[in-house]
Amino acid sequence: MTKRVRMTAQQRREQLVGVARSLFAERGFEAASIEEIAERAGVSKPVIYQHFGGKEGVYAVVVDREVRRLTESIAGAFEAEDPRAVAETAAEAFLTYIEDHEEGFRVLIRDAPIGMTGGSFASVISDIASRAEHQLVGGFGENGFDADTAPMYALMLVGAVALVGEWWLEHRDWPRDQVAAHVVNLLWYGLRGLKPDPAARYQARRARAARTADTAAPAAGTAPAPAPPPAADDLDTIRSPEEAP
Repeated sequence: MTKRVRMTAQQRREQLVGVARSLFAERGFEAASIEEIAERAGVSKPVIYQHFGGKEGVYAVVVDREVRRLTESIAGAFEAEDPRAVAETAAEAFLTYIEDHEEGFRVLIRDAPIGMTGGSFASVISDIASRAEHQLVGGFGENGFDADTAPMYALMLVGAVALVGEWWLEHRDWPRDQVAAHVVNLLWYGLRGLKPDPAARYQARRARAARTADTAAPAAGTAPAPAPPPAADDLDTIRSPEEAP
């Protein structure tokens, strides 16, 4: 054990939170132990029990702080009125949090203890998606989309950004602003190309593909029929959003 340094109770608590955060980020909750937290902090195990009641207690404090830090860093993005500005600011804020608090983000994306439901990365995603949903509802109604689908699209958007954030942890050779630009490029132009009737289009394409497969199968000894040209809604998926009608 390293030499113990005298601290106030608050200083010791903050030290233990920092040590535990580093260890949870490195090994995850299950692999980390009270013994190793105490060893790294230069204290005895009873000190940790005194402050937090156990490993679950210090983990809960670490996660709660990171959840609040991430949520607060992104919340301001939704004050903008322009949807593209919201996407750009939110993506930049999310990636900035990862850059400035990498250990905290690694703790959030690791598996939480069994039975822990609140105060997790999933709860952060849900909260941010709820904010994004409010941004989508108005635009959906104005453009003939089903407003009831807004929560689903909000989760798609936020989940995509979150997964890119996890990818970026292991690909830090990419500058933050470039990653943010590519995220916004996909999200913004993807939204601009949305169709109000995707389910009907999907079913129509499947039915057309089935008919094509039935008629294209050549009889024995005959040449296969030429493939039919793509339908208009298939062309929409090939053209860029600016070119699509």
